[in-house]
Amino acid sequence: MASASVGEEEHNNNNKLILYSYWRSSCSFRLRIALNVKGLEYEYKAVNLLKGEQSHPEFLQLNPIGFVPVLVDGPAVIFDSFAIIMYLEDKYPQHPLLPTDIHKRAINFQAASIVSSSIQPLHNLNLLKYIEEKVGPDEKLPWVQSVIRKGFTALEKLLKEHSGRYATGDEIFMADIFLAPQLHSAYKRFNIPMNEFPILSKLHETYYEIPAFREAWPENQPDAVGELSQ
Repeated sequence: MASASVGEEEHNNNNKLILYSYWRSSCSFRLRIALNVKGLEYEYKAVNLLKGEQSHPEFLQLNPIGFVPVLVDGPAVIFDSFAIIMYLEDKYPQHPLLPTDIHKRAINFQAASIVSSSIQPLHNLNLLKYIEEKVGPDEKLPWVQSVIRKGFTALEKLLKEHSGRYATGDEIFMADIFLAPQLHSAYKRFNIPMNEFPILSKLHETYYEIPAFREAWPENQPDAVGELSQ
């Protein structure tokens, strides 16, 4: 991981957007999609979570809580994927990630909240390590699957009257940005039978057709190469 200070990064990159990311982090994944959908170029800075780089002093200067992603935009340093996406929405209005209709906006916020509050944090790296140490390695997958199934059941009900080509109609909005990484990890990493969730399964297939989403897939990130070859 680069050890340059924020000020040095700004000088070296002429205020180009800098994303501190880990290839397998779904929070980083959703932010990569948002940047791609808005057509924003950025420099990718890999933070290896397995090697503990998120706890290095230079990274903690960027994010004191030690999580990815972090976005540096000139003098602005923003962490937490939800906060970063709202920042991008305010500063870079091209391709809005929130609809103008107030009810549809609320559906997008609800879908994003289910993913970011009720699913993803309950199977992040720290929690799974804790379960492995305190309960046993065989309990990790059943725990993750139960958490995802509960969240996906709620999302199916939430989106039933609102989905179209995408989660809340025929345009890409915030709900899609949060759903795509969660669906990807459910299918690729945690063996969730997607036929149990027809709406989410259809969305999962649709996201694979969109270049802005495909380019953000974990497997396509520069720091994935070494780990995938091991």
